[in-house]
Amino acid sequence: MKALVVSEPGAISLSALSDPIVGPDELLVRPRLVGMCGTDLEIIDGTIDQAYVTMPLTLGHEWSGVVTASAPGGPGVGARVVVEGIIPCGVCDECRTGDTNRCRIYDELGFTRAGAAAELIAVPAALAHVLSDAVSFESGVLVEPASVVYRAIDRAHPGEGSRVLVVGDGTVGLLAAHVVRLWKPSVVHVLGARAAQEALARHAGADAFLTDPTDILGTYDVVIEAAGVAPAVNTALASVSRGGTVVLLGLAGTGAVASLPIDDIVNGDITLVGSFSYTRRAWGAVVELLNAGRLSFDFLVTHRYSLDDWESAVATLRMSEGVRGKVLLEIP
Repeated sequence: MKALVVSEPGAISLSALSDPIVGPDELLVRPRLVGMCGTDLEIIDGTIDQAYVTMPLTLGHEWSGVVTASAPGGPGVGARVVVEGIIPCGVCDECRTGDTNRCRIYDELGFTRAGAAAELIAVPAALAHVLSDAVSFESGVLVEPASVVYRAIDRAHPGEGSRVLVVGDGTVGLLAAHVVRLWKPSVVHVLGARAAQEALARHAGADAFLTDPTDILGTYDVVIEAAGVAPAVNTALASVSRGGTVVLLGLAGTGAVASLPIDDIVNGDITLVGSFSYTRRAWGAVVELLNAGRLSFDFLVTHRYSLDDWESAVATLRMSEGVRGKVLLEIP
């Protein structure tokens, strides 16, 4: 089968691999669409913390597909599915409390196990979630980042009528502006760096798209930092009102630091929340909301390429100008 493989940092190719061997508790799934993101670039370039990847590695941690071989207790052949990427051990203290994102034995599709940028993938049957016929494969691809966002917002739990600011205009930021509407805020603003993203931000649910941080200091009950750069953290801290909450979602890179205005945080009675990845509960909640028609992520897809044209997908991820939402690979 064809698979998009990073053999070592800086070396990526469309390779011919043997079909996956399917275990007794696993499904065989044919991916339909695979999302590409900045984390994939970090894997390709070798800038990601190498403790979180095992190479050679087939990319693909955002995806949706169709079951081609089932397992006892799993969805049947032909089911349209999304599959949790984090594979929890189920027995450690973190898993027992539901914090599967912090499983002591880190294992994840597209990082330590082969991902879905391939013609076939074997996955644990227990981690598969069925999409209703009304949910597109495009929305299914975005369950993974949306689950990351949902868990973070759920931890911050914005009050009804609250004012929310999202810092960052990439996929995660746009998803945050969309998903936070479930909590019924009175205002959602997005602070971005690229004016071309305004239309996407407004489609996501933003009431305003801003580019000048000096206009918004100290006025928001909840600030969600989704840009993944140190200056954005400083902006988030400066934008929250007294008694508010700042949620840090973006990863700025190993060793990156931001200044912390200690007295302002203490005197402002500010809650600072870091949120890593997603839990099984968050993933299940996002799928349930999609299936119920309360969420849709189709609007975020702006680029799609065939698996054979993966180089164009990577080039699009690297571009700094123009509109860019989710970049997809279509698997034949």
